[in-house]
Amino acid sequence: MSKKSAAPGDKSKKLELFLASHGKIGVDTALFIYQVEENPKYIGLTQRVFEWIEAPSGLAVTSAITMLELLVHPYRHDDPDTADTFYALLSTYPNLEWCPLTLPIADEAARLRARHNLKTPDAVQAATALSGKATGFISNDPIFRRIEALEVLILDELV
Repeated sequence: MSKKSAAPGDKSKKLELFLASHGKIGVDTALFIYQVEENPKYIGLTQRVFEWIEAPSGLAVTSAITMLELLVHPYRHDDPDTADTFYALLSTYPNLEWCPLTLPIADEAARLRARHNLKTPDAVQAATALSGKATGFISNDPIFRRIEALEVLILDELV
């Protein structure tokens, strides 16, 4: 017996329901990378997420680690102009809170890392989302499902 896959409309509806059910979401680095690179597999989804964040009712949080990860590629390729563009655009994005790594977030990240065997950047992202009072988290890494306090949406399950 073969499994019937969900129709594309069902998958976009799942994203809309997820966004509508959360007052604030955490956003993993992958979404920014897919959006900036205009990744054809994910651009429709990431575009919708960023439209939601821009809307008056959208609120999102991400760690400063996201910016660190986004800037590596331009710096590695000696492209400070692209790094400056990323920084200027993303650091002023409406309704998106960039959280520094504070001692309380580091403590929570250590707890999450110990309990769920997460890598440090993932633990920091999850702790940042929780500290920022997000109830949902969008990523493309199913490891975040280990965090019971967050409802996690995985992009690959929507494509």
